[in-house]
Parts: sequence; C-alpha cells; structure tokens
Amino acid sequence: MADLTEDLAGLVDSIVRPLVDEPDALEVASVEAEDGGMVIEIRVAEGDAGKVIGRQGRVIKAIRTLARAAASRSGKMVDVELID
Repeated sequence: MADLTEDLAGLVDSIVRPLVDEPDALEVASVEAEDGGMVIEIRVAEGDAGKVIGRQGRVIKAIRTLARAAASRSGKMVDVELID
C-alpha cells in the first residue's frame, strides 16, 4: 500500500511540477481518508493555483481522472485536492 501511495503522489507531482512557475513551493502529500481511501493534497504558491485548476477546472479534473485511473487496479478510492 505504501508503494501505491508513493506512486500516486509521484504521478501527481510529475504532472503538476511543469505547470507551476515556482516548483520549489510545490508540495504533494498523500493522506489516508476516513473511508479507507486516500487523498492526494497539492499545495502550490498562491500565483500558481489558477494554473493547476485551469479554465473551468479542466486541468484539476484531468489530474483527478489520471490519479483515479492509476489507483483503479488496486481497488483503492483516491481523490486529489488543491489546498489553499
């Protein structure tokens, strides 16, 4: 399970890092959810939040879709959240 957590966090990190202007401020962490799933939390610099969200939320939706697809083999539920 730790491997899956690290892999998903790494996947999200590798997707988000090229999008932001301040990659040093990027933090990607995974947290166990109460329902047994996991939450991948993304923290970016204030000016980069809009780039991660994208127009009408398209970029963050795509990131969530990729993370869920990667986790589907293990049967684990995953959610991706952008933390202010």
